Amino acid sequence: MTTSREKLLALMDAALKAADPGVQIPRNLPEPPKGKTIVIGAGKASANMARAFEKAWKGDVEGLVVTRYGHAVECDQIEIVEASHPVPDAAGEKAAKRILDIVSDAGPDDLVVCMISGGGSALLALPGPGLTLEDKQAISKALLRSGATISEMNCVRKHLSAIKGGRLAKASAPARMVTYLVSDVPGDDPAIIASGPTVSDPTTGQDALDIIRHYQIDIPQAAKDLLQSAEDETIKPDDPCFDGHETIMLARPQDSLEAAASVARDMGLNAVILGDAIEGEAREVAIVHAGIAHQVANHSQPAAKPCVLLSGGETTVTVRGKGGRGGRNSEFLLSLLLQLRDQPGFTALAIDTDGIDGSEDNAGAIIDAKSWQNAQKAGIDLREYLANNDAYSAFAKIDDLLVTGPTLTNVNDFRAILIE
Repeated sequence: MTTSREKLLALMDAALKAADPGVQIPRNLPEPPKGKTIVIGAGKASANMARAFEKAWKGDVEGLVVTRYGHAVECDQIEIVEASHPVPDAAGEKAAKRILDIVSDAGPDDLVVCMISGGGSALLALPGPGLTLEDKQAISKALLRSGATISEMNCVRKHLSAIKGGRLAKASAPARMVTYLVSDVPGDDPAIIASGPTVSDPTTGQDALDIIRHYQIDIPQAAKDLLQSAEDETIKPDDPCFDGHETIMLARPQDSLEAAASVARDMGLNAVILGDAIEGEAREVAIVHAGIAHQVANHSQPAAKPCVLLSGGETTVTVRGKGGRGGRNSEFLLSLLLQLRDQPGFTALAIDTDGIDGSEDNAGAIIDAKSWQNAQKAGIDLREYLANNDAYSAFAKIDDLLVTGPTLTNVNDFRAILIE
């Protein structure tokens, strides 16, 4: 008999398979150029994307792609380098400079193929004029702790960058450009994915300043000056560098949710997709999900049990405690467990689809009614762990962490709550 946890793990596997860019790239190859084919890119899935393109492409390729430490794969012709995420480092800065140099030599007969996925904002770390890498690192840390949404964070990042916000496309002109995208953002906006290095940006430096002020983030004077300067804006939609530029979306959060729902229905479960673009504080989103789970259990709405509730998007965590470990998916589950502790017959899973929840070694966690009992037996005060943003430690103590290793894709959060 398949256990409840095994059912959710099967749904997770289906979601990850649907997000594998290696399946889609061979079906979406561009027309070969008269000149060179140059492959560049950044993100947690970018190395996997580069390998898929290299295998499918009939002809020589060259180029450089940067991915997160531990996410590299072997390519024959495309160089793969690794750098830090979510806080940028010198390796990412060096890679960004080299990528700019590579595309700056491209001519009108050349093809520049760009592999972009979530994580590219940190991995393409090239500070704007007057800024240092240390400035970017400090601002990144502050943004990550602030509770800002991914669109807000990336608005700030692109306006403090010398490569994002369409600047990479500008540097590639007059070469023809094709951008492959794996979406990790609510709404699948190419301008937000990895801060849109190869697409136009409608936002302004003033928008970024407003975000900084809203979250009361202290930034260096050089950053303020850059955001207030109209001379160093991101590249706008009417710029001719985007003429003939093609963008191809390979994978979206919705694709993964639909794949998981199909497998769930094959298991005889009612599958309800709550949304692919859910944002908000992880602990508060969990409270809403718990309310829907109670409605299923008690009133057979929006579907009768056995039912699985599926959702995606990107929640946030405002760091309140000290010394806590864990990402947004673990925090979501810890809050959910506190809400569903008296509800029999529930099992829940939440992961970051890149395989890394925050900066730890787990993708997320998987829980059920026994998780509360195990915590009680171990003398663990789950409320205290939640207050300290320490979900990783709590789930480690009751053996509920879920470790997948790097998945080589990234379509953001995947959450599944089974009520039987």
